[in-house]
Amino acid sequence: MENKIYLWENPPYIADTNNEFRPFIVPYEVNDTKTAVIVIPGGGYGGKAGHEGEPIAKMFNDGGINAFVLDYNVAKCNKFAPLSDVQRAIRTLRSMGYEKVATLGFSAGGHLCCTSATLYDFEAYPKADEIDELSARPDAFMPCYPVVTFTEPFTHMGSRQNLLGEEKDDMYLVHMFSNEVNVTPNTPPCFIWHTANDGAVPVENSLMLADALAKNKVYFELHIYPDGCHGLGLASDRNDISCWSKNAVIFLKNLGF
Repeated sequence: MENKIYLWENPPYIADTNNEFRPFIVPYEVNDTKTAVIVIPGGGYGGKAGHEGEPIAKMFNDGGINAFVLDYNVAKCNKFAPLSDVQRAIRTLRSMGYEKVATLGFSAGGHLCCTSATLYDFEAYPKADEIDELSARPDAFMPCYPVVTFTEPFTHMGSRQNLLGEEKDDMYLVHMFSNEVNVTPNTPPCFIWHTANDGAVPVENSLMLADALAKNKVYFELHIYPDGCHGLGLASDRNDISCWSKNAVIFLKNLGF
């Protein structure tokens, strides 16, 4: 599907990107309801995994939910560029009449998904037009085997390196992008899944997020599967894990999507 919706005519931070990349969303719409989920593929902030994009959008379509796949900035880019992209995507959907917008992301895309929900009030880019007057707060967020923290020993150092670059050891930024410390009672509802023996992004990332959500009395759902490698996506060949997608659709439906 090539029906791209570019987020800006003149994107912020374009001077920091390679090949003048212009972020966009690809629509997968199945009905005229005013709800949608933004799908954010992972890739360690160094790329974007195809199996975590379109197949996920089509899964939500099968569940009767509109979806949009986000193609966002990755290294080398300004550290605020990916957050800018997801904030603008949320606002763009609101400008199109969508009343409920969720974000879902995998691995580093899960980190961006979490950041969309914990730093939605942070002005990641200069306002460009009337779209930027709309709320960037997602109505739900759904991190899948996510990078949550940038603190050691549980972070994924590749993601931290790619996003922060030469500032990867700046503790102010490390703290800022550690989502578990930025959860508040106003954080939107959350659906999380991970595998207990994930060898790339430790399960402690999801456990730390769930603990923060519980302490702030935020509505959330957590699924930890006992065995499975990182990057499973739909996990179609794993009957014990693939049920996550059905649960995710139910989660959104219960929130009015």
